Amino acid sequence: MRHNKAINHLGRKSGHRKALLANMATSLILNKRIQTTVAKAKALKMYVEPLITKSKEDTTHSRRVVFSYLKNKEAVTELFRTVAPKIADRPGGYTRVLKTGFRQGDGADMALIELVDFNEAALASAPKAAKKATRRSSKKAVETVETPAAE
Repeated sequence: MRHNKAINHLGRKSGHRKALLANMATSLILNKRIQTTVAKAKALKMYVEPLITKSKEDTTHSRRVVFSYLKNKEAVTELFRTVAPKIADRPGGYTRVLKTGFRQGDGADMALIELVDFNEAALASAPKAAKKATRRSSKKAVETVETPAAE
């Protein structure tokens, strides 16, 4: 049974796993999108989302906490300067995992993980929220337009 086993160990020792996730988080923050396996993408999502939440508050303490996880000064600067202002009003769910099929060499299930607010193609194709007109209101509008014209 899987009781009390919340994290995926990814077949690595803890030091290797921490380094892997820190490097992947740095790449995700700097490039806004990376391609990896589904298991690593899900583990990275659990790793990076609390860091993005922490970046909403730009204090010395939060910068130091994030730096202790990422260990890359450029990634911390990018996170606090460009990513944090864009996601300031979002309550969570900063990343998206899209499955892309299977890898040619070993058949591993691949995925694309990206920051949600930085995908320009998805933002551009998102439908605009249009005001829905009900049947009743449209009939009334048509009748009121015809009535003054008939008089």
